[in-house]
Amino acid sequence: MLQEIYIVDNDAKGVKELKRLFENEKEFIFRNVKTQNLEVALKNIPSLIIINEDTIDENIIDVCKKIRENEDNSITPIIVASSNMEKQHRIDILKLNIEYYLLKPVDEKYLYYTIKNIIRLIYTNRKVSPLTGLPGNVQIQAELKKHLLKKEEFTVLYFDLDNFKAYNDVYGFLRGDEIIKFTARTILNNIHQANCEEAFVGHIGGDDFVAIIQSKEYETICQNIINEFDTGILKYFTETDKERGYVECANRKGIIEQYPLTSISIGVVVADKNRFANILEIGEVGAAVKHVAKVSMGSTYAIDRRKN
Repeated sequence: MLQEIYIVDNDAKGVKELKRLFENEKEFIFRNVKTQNLEVALKNIPSLIIINEDTIDENIIDVCKKIRENEDNSITPIIVASSNMEKQHRIDILKLNIEYYLLKPVDEKYLYYTIKNIIRLIYTNRKVSPLTGLPGNVQIQAELKKHLLKKEEFTVLYFDLDNFKAYNDVYGFLRGDEIIKFTARTILNNIHQANCEEAFVGHIGGDDFVAIIQSKEYETICQNIINEFDTGILKYFTETDKERGYVECANRKGIIEQYPLTSISIGVVVADKNRFANILEIGEVGAAVKHVAKVSMGSTYAIDRRKN
């Protein structure tokens, strides 16, 4: 996954040094940002921001506050590199929830591993679901915004399990968690096998997942996910339930009802250039098209290909 790192520096020398330092690691992309262009740059939601205090023409406290008060970058890690050795100055900056204050001159290897370790920590922490290890809502929203701001074509797949509550009622939550993990693996496997560039898979919560891809082969991906899911899900049911094709459990009124075996519904939203103004619009269309898929029996998918 590409890691965009922004260097707030009115002298481009710092970016050149970092590009040289990371020349063999193509996933790291360094971009120079002047302080007057900071607000524009923040819209791209970088993975990491490094501020060279010695070259900027604004107060470092104001610059840090501007980044931290930006909704999309409230959790973006920040490194301040400075030759100011005053202790109180460093403390005042760290109080603004700045991750690191590096005194200049900074040893190259120290800087290299500091950046590497921060990126690794971000990657770990943003896998907010302890159950599936997938990114949660904060990163899902950030990824959607990033695609919108780039004004590029992409496709969003919304996943939801059918009759999952009935499964939990009959088999228990621990067995239900195994199905959630199985669903995550199934989605990931098929997205990766399709060789989707810069594909993203997130766990919204419960039995809801989302994938963002740029591949035109979304129908094939949906079909493959359904095929693998419908085959693999059977191992989570008893032989009796598999033979009759349903489970029996009481509804909210205490009446025993029959519920089909758990299936998967996929709502597909094709986002052409300039179709959506914001991520709320994508979510509304996604909910509607997923509902269309869910009204059909068994595992299925529905696609919204409408234009602007």
